[in-house]
Amino acid sequence: MEITDLEVIPLSWSLPEGEGMGDSRGFGRTRATSLVRLETDDGTVGWGEAFAPGSVVEATVDELFRDRVLGMDPFDVESLADRSYTDPYHFGGSVFVQSALSGIDVACWDVIGKTVGRPVHRLLGGEECHTLTPYASTMYFTAEEQPIAEPIERAVAEGFTAAKIKIGSGFEADVERVRTARKLLGEDAALMVDMNGNYRPRQAIKTARAIEEYDVAWIEEPVPPENESGYREVKNRIDTPIAAGEAHYGRFAFKRLVDDRLVDVVQPNLGRCGGLSEARLIADMATTENVAVRPHVWNSAVGVAAAVQFAASVSPYPHTRNVPEPMMLEFDRSENPLRSEILETPFDPTGGTLDVPQEPGLGISVDESAVERYRDD
Repeated sequence: MEITDLEVIPLSWSLPEGEGMGDSRGFGRTRATSLVRLETDDGTVGWGEAFAPGSVVEATVDELFRDRVLGMDPFDVESLADRSYTDPYHFGGSVFVQSALSGIDVACWDVIGKTVGRPVHRLLGGEECHTLTPYASTMYFTAEEQPIAEPIERAVAEGFTAAKIKIGSGFEADVERVRTARKLLGEDAALMVDMNGNYRPRQAIKTARAIEEYDVAWIEEPVPPENESGYREVKNRIDTPIAAGEAHYGRFAFKRLVDDRLVDVVQPNLGRCGGLSEARLIADMATTENVAVRPHVWNSAVGVAAAVQFAASVSPYPHTRNVPEPMMLEFDRSENPLRSEILETPFDPTGGTLDVPQEPGLGISVDESAVERYRDD
């Protein structure tokens, strides 16, 4: 078997004028990403996602990957990650190289699963897994005024038992947002917060101590991703667990997070971390050092599918089945047709559970007519 075709498909969709949405760093109107479609000589098609703009992914693929991927046996996929660090030298750790690699890697695993008739999570070494616990990623900052309670009220009505909210815009606003979320979610729900790296260590520590009474499961990106000494300072001075990883790329960046004990939870994004091959290495490193793994997901439906399969494969170590700490998967609740419309059967996170596809590969069927509607060449 060999790969005979590699196509990068840029996608984008924009909110109406004046309806920006985002985090403590600012607002945006456009959601953009890139799908990768592979086809083999026997007609098997694999899908992946490179979570980066199409023009950049296309150029990176053409420059660094196309010649080596065309004619490659998809079962050799794990060699791609290794070679990305050494050939060409020095480029392997960059976000765009890792994003392009991610899309190709996931598409190869999709092909492999379809070829052997197994879902990807079983190929990665996971036990049989049928459901995950989704958490609503919500309470975004918005350009237009919106009562902060509304997103959480919707999440509760949809049956979510866990949620992550945006904070990081100032001490008083942080406390109010967390207080409101906890009140509406109830005492038993898991509540996480995301500062998106908008604080200096002292600011993050002040907020972290103030919201501790609301039983926050983790604080995501309290300081910028490059501020490793800041992570160390915050972690040493608060009791709430720290999570990070959406802005880290490849095994070596995650190794520093794990080895230096900078975080309690690593969050690889399957569209940027290097794909399923790198994510498996990252998970092995993390669980070996007793660091939790919870994938970051803000992708299209293809990236969601990759994250679902990966999450279903992660070892529960050191827990037994008797410890009530389920694998949680982020599920963005903002409007995004790139997530909700490009599969023939979209993922449904409502009701407190998320089904893990058991069909071969990623277990999804891409609606190529919908992909064409949002194509942005």
